[in-house]
Amino acid sequence: MVADTSPQMNRQRPRLVARWRESATQHLTPTKRSLIVTWIAFGVTWGTVRTITHGIRGGWLPWGNISAGGQHLHHYNIGIGTLAGVGIIAVRGDERAVGHPAVAAAYGAGTALIADEFALLLDLQDVYWTQQGRLSVDVSLGILSALGAYLTAQPFWHECARVTSHHIASATKRNLIPTG
Repeated sequence: MVADTSPQMNRQRPRLVARWRESATQHLTPTKRSLIVTWIAFGVTWGTVRTITHGIRGGWLPWGNISAGGQHLHHYNIGIGTLAGVGIIAVRGDERAVGHPAVAAAYGAGTALIADEFALLLDLQDVYWTQQGRLSVDVSLGILSALGAYLTAQPFWHECARVTSHHIASATKRNLIPTG
């Protein structure tokens, strides 16, 4: 059993990523695209920051905390700076820049950096590593990120699942055709 991978066969069936793009074009407005990028950037940034902070604290990462003048810089500082930059773009009003995926990604990332240290901002005490509510906050933010990305464009995700399922079934069927 050999799959037909000839160029002619590839031209007849669009690649999966191309079909996802087609689904996005059909189901997502520019606003929904920006929201999806924002939510995904939030989730990825938040997860990355959680991993890095645990790695620094656990000693399994080769670097330490960021400091300036002997003062520890919390990652919410970077988040505030990022959101200030996004705000400048929004206030300026350049529509091409405002709608750019990089702006949505920066907004999501900046928000995640701030949200991850929200207890510090709220109490003005470094309670980042206390057990009190830490697990529930971690789980809640992860779920919030995934849910936000899903709910923002539910029809698009359903179409992606349908297209992917069809693509896998078609690929499986092509590989099962006997040659000879």
